[in-house]
Amino acid sequence: MPVLERLIDADAFLEMQLLPEYRDNEYELINGVMVEMPPPGFVHGEYAGKLFHYLWQYARKYDLGRASVEAGFRSARDPHIVLRPDAAFLTHARAQLIRGRGLSPVMPDLAVEIASPSDTLSAMREKAGLYLRNGMRLVWLVFPDDERVEVHNSSGESQSLGTSDALTGGDVLPGFRLELGKLFSL
Repeated sequence: MPVLERLIDADAFLEMQLLPEYRDNEYELINGVMVEMPPPGFVHGEYAGKLFHYLWQYARKYDLGRASVEAGFRSARDPHIVLRPDAAFLTHARAQLIRGRGLSPVMPDLAVEIASPSDTLSAMREKAGLYLRNGMRLVWLVFPDDERVEVHNSSGESQSLGTSDALTGGDVLPGFRLELGKLFSL
């Protein structure tokens, strides 16, 4: 992925995205470096849509918070971090801090990252660590080719789930349960 060499903060990142040369592409800001995010493929989008749907539906039914797809989140802990998970969930406590249409000033409680064919396992796990170090409580790494999900939480625990398992929301989404066989049946 092409990157810019100069370290910038979130405010400069937002200003740069208004420039014509950056306007048509999607970026994240990782450790002060703008990293271009290539457009996701169709199957990637299907998984993001399905997971958003399950999160949004559950959060709405039980009035737990808000869900989003491809939204930008600033780190309150590090001004050099802006992340864009494929899907996300915020409890009401965090969602109430969002004002206007810009980046969220807080990280979500749950981030979902869906592996693209070019993503490596180590890069995906590194991203999960970045999310958790910046205030997220739960990260789901979805690997469509392997039909599995890795769950990482803020206490450092992780587990790998396959199609015969169920994905749960832990203390972030109490009672949430998604049979992975259902998720991976496109």
